[in-house]
Amino acid sequence: MASSASPMQIMKISDAAAARVREIMANSSDPIAGVRVGVRKGGCAGMEYTMDYARDINPKDEVVEDKGVRIFVDPGAVMFLLGTEMDFKTDRLSSQFVFNNPNQISACGCGESVSIVPAGATAQAAASR
Repeated sequence: MASSASPMQIMKISDAAAARVREIMANSSDPIAGVRVGVRKGGCAGMEYTMDYARDINPKDEVVEDKGVRIFVDPGAVMFLLGTEMDFKTDRLSSQFVFNNPNQISACGCGESVSIVPAGATAQAAASR
């Protein structure tokens, strides 16, 4: 009996993040296909996570469908986001999406920017510190 391996999922989505994305989509006045996630250079630690409404589907995006939501991962961010869990946290002073990323090696003090290495380079970066 042959077994079919399922493709590797780039990101995981927590129950809280999925619920918040569904809420955002339901309350939008414009049709939204999902949320687009990526990274860009910026901030004092070197990189920042990005999130935006995905109104159109870019054929080059990697699509993560989980818990009833679709996350579109920018193709340039895939190697930086492999193994990441997107979560949604609420505390006394804020509510925000957070990324639990095994490829993140440091973050700035304010939490707005991070230092991320491509997947597989995490152990090498840790050894060089």
